[in-house]
Amino acid sequence: MIDVLMGKNFADLVLLNGNVINVITKEIYKADIAIKGKYILLVGDCSSLIGPNTVKVDVKDKYLSPGFIDSHMHFESSMLTITEFSRLSIPSGTTTLVADPHEIGNALGPVGIKAMADEIDNVPNKVFLVVPALTPDSPSLETAGCDINSKDMEDLLNYKHIIGIGELQGFSNARHVFNNTPEIIDDLLSSTMYAKSKNMVVDGNAPELFGNELAAHILATGGKCSCHETTTKEEAVEKLRQGVYLFMREGSTQKNMSECIKAVTEENMDSRRCILATDDMLANDLETLGHMNEIIRRTISEGVSPVEAIQMATINPATYFGLSEVGCLAPGKHADIAVIDDLNNMNVSACFIDGKLVAINGKMIINIPSYTYPDSVKNSVKRNHISEKDLEIRTEESQKKVRCIKLIPDQNLTGKYEPIINAKNGILLPDMNNDILEIACIERYGRNNNIGKAYVTGFGLKNGAIAESVAHDTHNLIVVGTNLKDMATAINAVIDMGGGLAASQNGRIISQLRLPVGGLITDELNGHQVSEKIYEIEKIVSEQLHCIVHSPFMHLSFLALSTSPEWKITDKGLIDVNNFKVLSPIAE
Repeated sequence: MIDVLMGKNFADLVLLNGNVINVITKEIYKADIAIKGKYILLVGDCSSLIGPNTVKVDVKDKYLSPGFIDSHMHFESSMLTITEFSRLSIPSGTTTLVADPHEIGNALGPVGIKAMADEIDNVPNKVFLVVPALTPDSPSLETAGCDINSKDMEDLLNYKHIIGIGELQGFSNARHVFNNTPEIIDDLLSSTMYAKSKNMVVDGNAPELFGNELAAHILATGGKCSCHETTTKEEAVEKLRQGVYLFMREGSTQKNMSECIKAVTEENMDSRRCILATDDMLANDLETLGHMNEIIRRTISEGVSPVEAIQMATINPATYFGLSEVGCLAPGKHADIAVIDDLNNMNVSACFIDGKLVAINGKMIINIPSYTYPDSVKNSVKRNHISEKDLEIRTEESQKKVRCIKLIPDQNLTGKYEPIINAKNGILLPDMNNDILEIACIERYGRNNNIGKAYVTGFGLKNGAIAESVAHDTHNLIVVGTNLKDMATAINAVIDMGGGLAASQNGRIISQLRLPVGGLITDELNGHQVSEKIYEIEKIVSEQLHCIVHSPFMHLSFLALSTSPEWKITDKGLIDVNNFKVLSPIAE
């Protein structure tokens, strides 16, 4: 490429008359960008680099930004293959994805993680994986399909496209892990030390941690720690002061950016360690709302300057992950460029990856072959049908005080509630008038056949049930419903599909979606088809079952997340996350 700059050759492509967003110097100025092959040659006056065969594109004063980076996400939450997620996200200007495959890792172990890494070879964008150091996250509180620990790290961390260890959820509840399962700390430290010896990142996961516990979590990651579970300004301020990279989450159901960003907009804190991420995004949101461009737009609407918001999705995550060839527009960097019409609405009119135009006006213009996963990562549901009797919560009294998870919309966190409900024939019944429904988590890997049962409020169902094989993070089967017949019907439909989503009413299935890959992903539908199916099933659940929360399946899936306070449900029962123990669904 030096020969081009020295006048002996010419650029392949020059983008003329752009407003370049320089995320290094935090400024915008008029400039051209010259490209040779995959790389940027020059940002500035590129007229001398134009030859007879150079392709010239006049961007007519549009803004030229580095391609966006989603710094923490899970393909499994979209239910899409990497290929289909890429098809939907690239037109929005996202050119790099850093994914944590701990969902498929919990379900299938290293086999699933490697299968996902293999798919990356199929896509034009840059995709990297950070792998789980431990599955399940809380071994004494839940059952995973496969147990991953330090013995797997050398193999996984030397596999292609893997750049580090993902969110350290095994040490999220630092004090209780230290006091109750110290062997987990030894195992995690063995993994993180190995990753650090290879100069790899180790992501943190520190919900509601302050002071000594936060410091302990930082040390467990090896000192360079991130966290995407921050939910308040006070927590954001504390973490930034302690050197944590603040991943400000804005996904389909977990929306924390507007609170976290107050550390910058109200406390005037330096934003270099502030990073935008989606964590979990549904296919229909991805297709209809956009991806990182939409998260940047929301950040700008909170009072952050456009350049600073773009830094949070470009150079900031690139710096954290050590991705030295992306994240800014400068000589020698990959020519990954988002062309933006207007900085207020963040509409991306074109996207280049490695110097090649890949999307225009929200549509891919290159073909990405569809991808089919091997049979080794399918047929992961190894559970016989359940009966209504399996779901009963019994008492000898006519009514009883019960323990009820309180759903908090758009958050991983939950509350707790202890209402009194009635029993009939010794069986405690859901109370739809007061929005008290039964919830159950059913082990699906054939390891112990556990069924955890409790109650939940916040869905508002008036009839029927919904069930799925997506239940973070161990991804057992989970169901919520107004009656045991519909709950069993929905669960058994998921079992019959080998994984998926199902809604039932009056003892029959009214909508379903099959997820054959680990019970988490479909390779049978394209991204648009999945988006349409999610819209359809959510509409049915809203209109026919009268669910009051948006994205009901994603909200349900996080009620099994045993590392995020306060009460959750796993196959072992109702979990008191803060006190690291299993509770009876009946309050004593």
